[in-house]
Amino acid sequence: MTQNNGVDRLLTLDAMRGLAVMGILLMNIVMFAMPSQAYINPLAWGGDGIADLGIWFVNLVLVDGKMRGLFTLLFGASTLLVIDRAEDKGENSIKVHYSRMAWLLLFGLAHYYLIWSGDILILYAACGLVTYAFHDFEPAKLKVGAALTILINFLVWAIFALSFIHMKVSAGQPGATPAAVQAYQDALVALGQPGSWAITQEIQAYAGGYADILAFRTAPSHVTGPLTMMMLYGFETIGLMMLGMALFRNGFLTGQWSRDRYARTARRCYLIGLPPMAALGWWCWSSGFDTVTTFNAVLVWSTPFRVALILGHAALALWLFDRYRDSAAVARIAAAGRAAFTNYLGTSIVMTMIFYGYGLGLFGQVSRAAVYAFVIGGWALMLLWSKPWLDRYAYGPFEWAWRSLARGKAQPIRA
Repeated sequence: MTQNNGVDRLLTLDAMRGLAVMGILLMNIVMFAMPSQAYINPLAWGGDGIADLGIWFVNLVLVDGKMRGLFTLLFGASTLLVIDRAEDKGENSIKVHYSRMAWLLLFGLAHYYLIWSGDILILYAACGLVTYAFHDFEPAKLKVGAALTILINFLVWAIFALSFIHMKVSAGQPGATPAAVQAYQDALVALGQPGSWAITQEIQAYAGGYADILAFRTAPSHVTGPLTMMMLYGFETIGLMMLGMALFRNGFLTGQWSRDRYARTARRCYLIGLPPMAALGWWCWSSGFDTVTTFNAVLVWSTPFRVALILGHAALALWLFDRYRDSAAVARIAAAGRAAFTNYLGTSIVMTMIFYGYGLGLFGQVSRAAVYAFVIGGWALMLLWSKPWLDRYAYGPFEWAWRSLARGKAQPIRA
């Protein structure tokens, strides 16, 4: 069994956060370096060599959506940690929580419009406002609530998926009306059809200067991106946050389970999630990466198996962190997790300076297989700076700014 004192629980959560923020870069690197459509369909951009397609397949099965999900679980757990600490100190937990979410929303808006359009902080802040209502629920109720909200999100996506299939069938019928054909063509562009004008437009925008990129990001077709994100992923995000709250309460995320129990959980989740995800990837590949098939498989039909793999990754990581908790590697990862907010925003700043036109201008120039060299560099930066900084200071720079703003006064930063 693991130790159950507060220090160990914090080490476990910090190490999990570190793993998640490193995984977020592994997931987001495609959107930093290529048109957003390449995230879903490998033929949209990034090369069609066997290495490029193979990496897409591996990421689909193991990474895409799973690291975001892991990050979301931990956000839910951290929400409870902050609320519990506030209540233990006799503070108004509602005021503390909503102040944090309000400032997180402002950070997210600045991040989305001024730095990178792949922001997730806006979504977290909005969903975090809702999840406070569940903070005193028992784990069993939280799990039921999580299942229901994730199911609602899946059903919403399934309606979209079936409508796309219907449009495809209608447009392919003999004597299809021009309106049906045009509707399907418009849908293909929205779904990331390789070679579409939307891809060309995005490449041209991000190859330009900062003013060009800002204009592209605030154009009518993109300015409502955060609202669209909330509509499409809101229920799933709330569900995963609730699941994270449940797993915090029952000791899963705080390292209180035995190694054997973590190992059994990981095995079961991988048996549930890996074969179907691999089958979905093969279905996309065998279809020639048909636009509708690939979109639906990646974002819709993968939902239940994605959740299983999120839990499998979490269980495996917790088993490893417990086994090697005294190692230098775990200490470095935990430090990266303590500074996860800074590492997340810092990654956006560094990667956009590498790929966008106002930096090195590599957007759309690096293949899918080669782009992961930048991930390794980003991981190295996270692991190298976080621990020395936190040996001297109590918070990462952005953590300190967020905490100070939410509390209404500058917080002591020296360790």
